[in-house]
Amino acid sequence: MTSEPTAPHILLVDDDEDFLFQHKVQLEHAGYRVTAATTRTEAEALAAEVKPDLAILDLMMEEHDDGFVLSHHLKRLLPDLPVILVTAVTAETGMSFTPTSGAERSWLAPTRCSPSRSGSSS
Repeated sequence: MTSEPTAPHILLVDDDEDFLFQHKVQLEHAGYRVTAATTRTEAEALAAEVKPDLAILDLMMEEHDDGFVLSHHLKRLLPDLPVILVTAVTAETGMSFTPTSGAERSWLAPTRCSPSRSGSSS
């Protein structure tokens, strides 16, 4: 399926090229236009150029805080841009992001994913 020029445009950012490829294909198949970037710097330049409707960002890239920094820069550039931070930070570092106040719960929605049990070993 090819996305229409008027379809919502997603900026997808992750330093894991396999993640990018898999999710770009899935999102495009669902009808979205997708621009992918592997670095914070590349993503900032692309966002200014394409002005996406949504950004999906990895939390940890070259630096541990790149996702937060990129999110901050994108919100300054495009204040109404919805941003989704995707991370395996708990698996990587043991850190956990658990909302403790009503304000935190209003913007932080942790979701736990389990590895697929389909028999693949990737």
